[in-house]
Amino acid sequence: MPDFPRLPGRVSPPTLAFLGSLLLSLIAVSGTVIVGRDAGLYLHVAQQAVDQGPRVAYQLFNWPWFSFLLAGTHWFLGLPLELTATLWCAGFMGGTCALLVAVTQRFAVGSGYWACLVVWSLPAFNQFRDDIIREQGFWFFCILALFLALRWLERDGWLRAAAVQLAIACAALFRLEAVLLLPVLCFCLLAELPARRVWLMLLQLNALPLAAGLIGLIGLFAGEGSSQPRVAFYLEMLDPRKLETQFDLMANRFATAALEKYSAKDAREIIFYGLSLTLLMKFFVLNGPFSLPLLYRASWRGLRDYWRELKPFAWSWLAYFCVLMVFFVQQRFINSRYVSFLNLLAVPFLTVAAMLFFRHFPRWSRVFMVLIALVTLHNVVSFGAKKTHYLEAATWVSQHTQPADAIFYADSRIAYYAGRGFPRPDVTAEQVLAAGQGDEFRYLVLTTKPDDPALQLWMAAQHKRILTQFANRKGDAVLIIGD
Repeated sequence: MPDFPRLPGRVSPPTLAFLGSLLLSLIAVSGTVIVGRDAGLYLHVAQQAVDQGPRVAYQLFNWPWFSFLLAGTHWFLGLPLELTATLWCAGFMGGTCALLVAVTQRFAVGSGYWACLVVWSLPAFNQFRDDIIREQGFWFFCILALFLALRWLERDGWLRAAAVQLAIACAALFRLEAVLLLPVLCFCLLAELPARRVWLMLLQLNALPLAAGLIGLIGLFAGEGSSQPRVAFYLEMLDPRKLETQFDLMANRFATAALEKYSAKDAREIIFYGLSLTLLMKFFVLNGPFSLPLLYRASWRGLRDYWRELKPFAWSWLAYFCVLMVFFVQQRFINSRYVSFLNLLAVPFLTVAAMLFFRHFPRWSRVFMVLIALVTLHNVVSFGAKKTHYLEAATWVSQHTQPADAIFYADSRIAYYAGRGFPRPDVTAEQVLAAGQGDEFRYLVLTTKPDDPALQLWMAAQHKRILTQFANRKGDAVLIIGD
């Protein structure tokens, strides 16, 4: 295991992690041409909140707190919304990296600079440095809550507990599943019951949630109950009856499509273990090069210490894994953005595993450093074709159409850059072409190839034609279709 020299000016690992994270975010953003799909929605909602007030935001998106943050910062500082969002997200990423390094240092002495390498290179969250997403705020405040919880568990107090609850509340304003941290922290204390101090700590940790729940009940009995659709959506997903029904539906469909009748009874087990293995495989893939030390058995010795000394992180990992399983069953899909929080929680363990591995195999350390550097650059530098054709199409739409024209956008970001809001159609372009619809639209902005057979048949039937088209250097096209 290589030794890390003291840096000039005695830069601490958390500070170095924060500064390095900002640099990586700057590199990633500098190569960005257009914002992501979710980013376009958040920015549009923020702009409408600035123009028309916060009430309109709930009509556009049912959990608009991130957009409110952007709108408030824009109103206070006068910065452009897109720049405001970029700065916030870069700050959240930097803060998350610094907190993880600080936690890892407490967990394993001398691990600070190794932890910097981990947080800079993990594809799990570094691949999103060029994006504007709610997860970045969710990650930061969740890790902050766990960091504060570790200090509170060492030395309890009402103010420390309130700080933990406040951090969880802030995380929930980005993604509601952050509330799982409260029962996780309570569970961490159950092993020490019935100690009197533990009962007091449970009261400290739940004082604000109990007060909020009491206020909510008073409002409910007063006839002012909340109808927040996002909360209702989460409660519906957690309904055991609906969860079982959805799981049985998946199992029955799998049995019908892939199994003989003699094995149909095994469909539930196959689905359960298949979903679990899929999540675990995504977790290991998103670790990038830091999955390699896990192939060495001795590297897993750090897991026992991780479980003992960082209980809030370990229990949060298990709880969030269960949340992902519920989501996987109910929504029938999962992606790396949702799984990434598991990798964040595992950073202290991954750091120690890497240190143990290279203590036994020091000759591999230089090769591993080169691999880390390559992965770090790959996370933030893209040599692929940019979506410049989206901007060109947006310019054409803004110059050749009227705001009142009925336009179908295959990608709402084109409308966003054309100054036409962020429409969210109920149907996809494929559904429009397959069903022979589209009469209600004067123009269609599609991201498909001009020689697509389905498109050619649809244009012939609807008497439409390609008015103009734009392409990037890869050949990806945006078609403007009209009469």
